[in-house]
Amino acid sequence: MSASAVFVLDLKGKVLICRNYKGDVDMSEIDHFLTLLMQQEEEGLVCPVISHGSVHFMWIKHSNLYLVATSNKNSNASLVYAFLYKLVEVFTEYFKELEEESIQDNFVVVYELLDELMDFGFPQTTDSKILQEYITQEGNKLEVAKTKVPTTVTNAVSWRSEGIKYKKNEVFIDVIESINVLVNANGSVMSSDIVGSIKLKTMLSGMPELRLGLNDRVLFALTGRDKGKTVAMEDVKFHQCVRLSRFESDRTISFIPPDGESELMSYRINTHVKPLIWIESVIEKFSHSRVEIMVKAKGQFKKQSVANNVEVRVPVPSDADSPKFKTSTGHAKYVPEKNLVVWTIKSFPGGKEFLMRAHFGLPSVENDEMEGKPPITVKFEIPYFTVSGIQVRYMKIIEKSGYQALPWVRYITQSGDYQLRTNA
Repeated sequence: MSASAVFVLDLKGKVLICRNYKGDVDMSEIDHFLTLLMQQEEEGLVCPVISHGSVHFMWIKHSNLYLVATSNKNSNASLVYAFLYKLVEVFTEYFKELEEESIQDNFVVVYELLDELMDFGFPQTTDSKILQEYITQEGNKLEVAKTKVPTTVTNAVSWRSEGIKYKKNEVFIDVIESINVLVNANGSVMSSDIVGSIKLKTMLSGMPELRLGLNDRVLFALTGRDKGKTVAMEDVKFHQCVRLSRFESDRTISFIPPDGESELMSYRINTHVKPLIWIESVIEKFSHSRVEIMVKAKGQFKKQSVANNVEVRVPVPSDADSPKFKTSTGHAKYVPEKNLVVWTIKSFPGGKEFLMRAHFGLPSVENDEMEGKPPITVKFEIPYFTVSGIQVRYMKIIEKSGYQALPWVRYITQSGDYQLRTNA
């Protein structure tokens, strides 16, 4: 079962717009939502599902809005949450910013979208590109041609329109991997994994059939080939265009792609990752006078690769003042509102080491509040490189007119949740 009704509320709990899909939950039940939420916040026990009698509220907060779905059955909560986040995505595509004002300025469009996105409590057409073909922000003129629903909505391929034409047929594939690393104060890696996604920008005419080949360990084991490096992917999640039955039977990623930009798949690789940028820090506090920080950053990746826009964020005491910096490369600045020193290095070649020293004054009166020990965090991006070694082996493009198309592949590694704890 899914949602009975969907509400969009402001921060005071006032209903801005709502849509009753099934009529089995009293619409006045929403009046209890904010009271129950505030009660939970006061107790420090905020829960994503709030119940009042037999009615369940599943809610998310976005900007200055609450999006709430109600149900009195044992609903599939993950489906409802996926729908609420999709709702945010579609509204943002339409109105650029989703907030109270954009809902009030576009009541008619929001009602039309709520009608199309869900039917009798079940998600229906949720692809914003397809919705934009027949729900426009201009007033609908009553012309016969305009009122015709695109065949895409009733098609087996609901994510792609027919009759698309390009002068030059190309498809761009981005393989983006984010590294999550947690290193303790002794320098041991406590947890690490890789979260990857394959994104497409498709500029192909007609209704092409695409086949993507990766160096997938399961596929190589099935076919008896184990030459070269293979990758064991977990938690693989596909765009709706991928034929899952084909993937399950022979690991072939076969699909008719959406036009333009889309995320084809995401995956996780649970492996021990060596931190690509290693940080050593010495933070010395001299009470009532000063704090001295020394940070050494080392690139632990191939010499031919370069990390771009590296940011090392070092926490400092909240009462520190009069900063002085010395760096062997890049520049450092103090961000007092976040109690951080941000050391920025535009270009960081592999195998290189850089040093940053910072000196802060401390007030003579001791700060009574016990401060925590926030970790050092690092942001970076390394092009033309993947940590896992995943590779696009081929991209076959088959279209009945037989045109030639060019696939382009780009690899990017970036920091995800990348934290190194300190002793200080």
